[in-house]
Amino acid sequence: MIDCQFDTAIVVLSYNGKHLHELFFPQLIEESRGNYDVVLIDNASTNDTAKFVAENFPEVKIIRLPINKGFANGYYEGLKQLKAKYYVLLSADFEITSNWFQPLHSLMEQHNDIAACQPKIKYYKEKTKFEYAGAGGGFIDKWGYLFCRGRIFFTIEEDHNQYDNTIETFWASGGCFFTRADVYHQLGGLDFDLYAHMEEIDLCWRMKNAGYRIAYCGASTVYHIGGSVISYGSPQKIFYNYRNSLVLLLKNLPASKLIWLFPLRLILDGISGFRALLHGNFAEIKSILKAHGSFYGSLGKWIKKRKEAQKHITHPNLKAVYPKSIVWQYFARKKTKFSDLNYKEIEI
Repeated sequence: MIDCQFDTAIVVLSYNGKHLHELFFPQLIEESRGNYDVVLIDNASTNDTAKFVAENFPEVKIIRLPINKGFANGYYEGLKQLKAKYYVLLSADFEITSNWFQPLHSLMEQHNDIAACQPKIKYYKEKTKFEYAGAGGGFIDKWGYLFCRGRIFFTIEEDHNQYDNTIETFWASGGCFFTRADVYHQLGGLDFDLYAHMEEIDLCWRMKNAGYRIAYCGASTVYHIGGSVISYGSPQKIFYNYRNSLVLLLKNLPASKLIWLFPLRLILDGISGFRALLHGNFAEIKSILKAHGSFYGSLGKWIKKRKEAQKHITHPNLKAVYPKSIVWQYFARKKTKFSDLNYKEIEI
C-alpha cells in the first residue's frame, strides 16, 4: 500500500507510455511540489516505461501490474494499492498548465457534496480549440445522449473564454478526473466491463444517484492529444459509443423512466443507422448493429450490474440534464454551439 505525502494523488495509467511521460512528466512534477503526489500505474508495459520513469523521475511512485488489465480494470487494480483523500485520474496524453491543480483542489475542499470535477480541456494540437472528450463540461439530454459545452457531435468550438466559470455538470471527463477516493471506492469505481468508453460517465451517474454533485472548473486548463487509445470516429469508437450508452441507461435510470425511454432510444438508434445508410457509411451501420448485438448478448450481466447500482441510490441529483433532444436541436434546428441551446447553467 502506498501512503501519499499529500492528500491528492495524480494517478497516471500507462501502457508503453514512455514517450508521453518523457514529454509531459517534467511539468507535471514541477507543478507537484507542495501540492500532490504523482503515481504511475504501469499496466504491464512491454518496453522499459517503468524503468525509464524510475530512473528519470524518482519522485514518481510506481505501481506495477503483472498483467495488462485495460483502462478501467487497470485503475481498479492500481487504486486498491493507493491511499489518498483525492485521486486525479490523468491520462498519459495530457499536458497540464501552470496552476492547474489549485482551483480544482479548492473546489473540492469547499464543497463536500461535489464527488468529482474536471478542468477545461483543450486540444493539444490546436490549442485555441476545445477537445472532444470533456471540453467545457459534460451534459446529457432527456433521451440519454451525451454532449459537452464546447463540443456537440461534430462541432468543436474555439475557446474565447466563454466557459471560464465553474458550474454543475452531469459528468466529468475521465481524462482528467478529480474525485474523492472514499466515494470512488464506496460506489465501486469504474465499471471495467465497459472497457474503454463512458466508464467515467457511468460512475458520475452513480455518484449523482447517491446525491452528489459533479462539477466543471473553468479556472483550470489542461491539453489533451486525444484519440491515442481509440481513434475518434473509428468503428471501435462507434461500437462502444452505442453499446455503452445503452448500458448506462439500463444501469442508472429509475424503472419508471427506463420502461418508456429505453424503447424510444432504440428507435432513435435505428434512425441514426438509417441516416448512416443514406450517407453510404456502411462501417457505421455495422458498428451500430454489432453494439446492439453485444448489448443483448450480455443482457444478463448488465441486469445484474443494474441491481448492484440501484442499491446505492439514495436521493438522486437530477440537475444538469438538458430537457430537450440534443439530436433534434443539432441536426434539425442547426443549433451547433452550447450557447445556442439557451440552457441555464447552474453556477457554483
